Amino acid sequence: MVQPQFKGQTYGEATQQKQRVRQVPTGQAPTEQRAQQTAKRALPMPAGSFVRATERPTEPITAGASVGPGPGPSAAGILPAPPPEKDVLGTLQYLNQLYPNSDLQNLIDDMMMGG
Repeated sequence: MVQPQFKGQTYGEATQQKQRVRQVPTGQAPTEQRAQQTAKRALPMPAGSFVRATERPTEPITAGASVGPGPGPSAAGILPAPPPEKDVLGTLQYLNQLYPNSDLQNLIDDMMMGG
């Protein structure tokens, strides 16, 4: 064990600090069993080649995007940005995406038909 150096202190401080260090329990020495447990831990998978075959052949490449086939960003819990406050119809559509209900949808349909 490396002994700490207690230099540059005022008289008596080094002795007190040495006594405090002795009172602190030291960690256990590494054992063969702990070394093996550490070696068995799962390592993260490397990224792999970008030209390898896909791992999700049935999923569209646009999955998670706001355009194209497949689930949109809401499937990942990403909500659309709220519309500007002046756009009442846009605000209602945004709220209907967050909290879908038939009354809100009927109001949106009436506004879109000009009623």
